[in-house]
Amino acid sequence: MNAITNHLPTAELQALDAAHHMHPFTANAELAEKGARVITRASGITLTDSEGNEILDAMAGLWCVNIGYGRDELADVAARQMRELPYYNTFFMTTHAPVIALAAKIAELAPGDLNHVFFAGSGSEANDTNIRMVRHYWAEKGKPTKSVIISRNNAYHGSSVGSGSLGGMSGMHAQGGLPIPDIHHIEQPHWWAEGGDMDPEEFGLLRAQELEKAILELGEERVAAFIAEPVQGAGGVIVPPASYWPEIQRICDKYEILLIADEVICGFGRTGNWFGCQTMGIRPDIMTIAKGLSSGYAPIGGSVVSDDVAAVIGAGEFNHGYTYSGHPVAAAVALENLRILEEEGIVDHVRDVAAPYLKEKWEALADHPLVGEAKIVGMMGSIALVPNKDSRAPFAEAGTAGFICRERCFANNLVMRHVGDRMIISPPLVITPAEIDVLISRARKALDECYAELQKRDLLNAG
Repeated sequence: MNAITNHLPTAELQALDAAHHMHPFTANAELAEKGARVITRASGITLTDSEGNEILDAMAGLWCVNIGYGRDELADVAARQMRELPYYNTFFMTTHAPVIALAAKIAELAPGDLNHVFFAGSGSEANDTNIRMVRHYWAEKGKPTKSVIISRNNAYHGSSVGSGSLGGMSGMHAQGGLPIPDIHHIEQPHWWAEGGDMDPEEFGLLRAQELEKAILELGEERVAAFIAEPVQGAGGVIVPPASYWPEIQRICDKYEILLIADEVICGFGRTGNWFGCQTMGIRPDIMTIAKGLSSGYAPIGGSVVSDDVAAVIGAGEFNHGYTYSGHPVAAAVALENLRILEEEGIVDHVRDVAAPYLKEKWEALADHPLVGEAKIVGMMGSIALVPNKDSRAPFAEAGTAGFICRERCFANNLVMRHVGDRMIISPPLVITPAEIDVLISRARKALDECYAELQKRDLLNAG
């Protein structure tokens, strides 16, 4: 065990945490009883906790540490920028060099005519911006009734009031008066859980056509935009059938509906291209970015906007913005992160080396008696835990198998997340084939232990 320096004993840290720190998406009373895992440092794809355990982080933090942990270049850039210009706003006809350079670089990397960036502090803030932006866009074009934004059930677009409304998570909507008006949800393209006996491609087409049905029911004159992740991340790494996205694009084009690609997770190399919309072959009018933009080293997000949308929004004053829009330190860190991604060929590494190797090893997990399917796109993977592979029926006690498997992952020094009874990964893009072997070995061991526990507790029953 490595020596851990410069912090209190774990129990004292956990007690202080429980006394004063309110965790997101957590039953804090339950966590206080159990004690939080205390992470003290990280390097590459490995976390170290306060007890000296070295943990393979197969979630890249929260889908974000694309270049891996411990890159001194980003720390150096942040320190230099803090000394030179630690903060200034971009309101009132003012700008600064880091945000200028970052906006230009994003425009260079983004596909099509997505040449303009409205910066925010997070993906949640950026999606709040998108709500106001698309509604203002249509009002400026003389169509103020076009205010409805269509999203999908089980989508995640953030947790603020606006972005949480865009998302389709029922647990979030149950708290805080969500969703806000003029947000409409259609069903997700989740063939494994919802496709029944349908062919996946037929199912994908049917789910895409729900968008057209909603537009016609709501009235084309009322619908402003459709927002979706190229691959649903927090919903369970749900990869849509190949028929889905071409039909969505056709419908958006036919009805002149703005298409918003939420690239907070999929962007900056995660799917094997710079952006998920390139992987899925779609042409968004707006992209939401965050996470991989700075590899999580500094909080920053934004909306990447087409020439047309930017021209309409920029014709007058857009009464919107954040204190930290284009924060100079965050912008400098993000710019250095993009330099590393580009100059070190990390997106090429994903496409040519890591993703093909991970796909081969990940899909082989489908031979495990607990695994019904193993899906993967680039560096986003999911496996469905099932009591019966043939019927695809869910567990009688939904979520229990996933929770047990997650705990066994932790016990085997692997961070793998569960969404219900679906296990998901999103490792740093710099992961090597040898490290992928370790990931798969630990995942398989956790599956074995989970299966044994389910047998012991007589929980291998379909609902």
